[in-house]
Amino acid sequence: MLLDPLAGSCNLHGRGVLFASGAPLHVSVAILPRGSIMRMLMAIAVFLATLTGAKAQGSKALERGAYLMNSIAACGNCHTTQGPQPGPELAGGTVFNEAFGEAIAPNITPDAGTGIGKWTDAQIITAIREGKRPDGSIIGPPMPIALYRGISDNDAKAIVAYIRSVKPVSNTVAKSSYKVPLPAAYGPPLEHVPDVSRTNKLAYGAYLAGPLGHCLECHSIPNDKGIPDFVNKPGGGGLSFNGPWGTSVAANITPAAIGTWTDAQLKKTITTGERPNGDKLRPPMGFTYYKNMSPHDLDALVAYLRTLKPL
Repeated sequence: MLLDPLAGSCNLHGRGVLFASGAPLHVSVAILPRGSIMRMLMAIAVFLATLTGAKAQGSKALERGAYLMNSIAACGNCHTTQGPQPGPELAGGTVFNEAFGEAIAPNITPDAGTGIGKWTDAQIITAIREGKRPDGSIIGPPMPIALYRGISDNDAKAIVAYIRSVKPVSNTVAKSSYKVPLPAAYGPPLEHVPDVSRTNKLAYGAYLAGPLGHCLECHSIPNDKGIPDFVNKPGGGGLSFNGPWGTSVAANITPAAIGTWTDAQLKKTITTGERPNGDKLRPPMGFTYYKNMSPHDLDALVAYLRTLKPL
């Protein structure tokens, strides 16, 4: 590319090569007036800036998704088989034998044949927040759809970005079988779920305990149908979980049970699985994930738990 600053026009001979996102961008021109070449260069600059901004935004979403998935969201607590030797990340296979039937966590890696590699981002988000697969079938328990409906748009996109980054694993998983009818839908289609301000400690703590971490799904007192009542009896515990570890019963996490614990003791229990008296928690408590929570998020979660009605 030859620019003649003394001429009335700028002569570009041959082909100019620019690079965007690592790939060459070829621009073929002959002779253009100076004004035209300046407009072209400005347009290219805007284009490159847009690419850079999109790349930065994508990187930020992946970073957020990695944090959520490996801490409070803990999707791998169900979708990665646990044990002394955990299975491939998010490849599914964990079996839940409960009163509602036998649920088997599916493969949610990007594998096109046995996972969700063929699903669009929007379809994955719909499955997470609305409990509906691309074929229209409904996802059943223990997937906490009623709480997941509150996951913000940005966090849902961040989770999808992380899932896309996981190694695809070919692992065919059997379908779940239910003894109870599944709903036709968990609610109307979602249009927009805004972010929850992280500066509002109690609101963000409720978001962590509810939509993101679904603590209330496991720890709320079940109703007469065995469904956790996180609206009227949040945090009261009593729900049973059957697995390779035997049967676990969710603890009461309201101030009636943890009111005498210090914040430090409560955080230690959440992140290490050890109560103040030395007792060890059992699965499916995901403390191996919660240990990665940031101090800010732990503070917000504990602050929110302190506000629950004692039960």
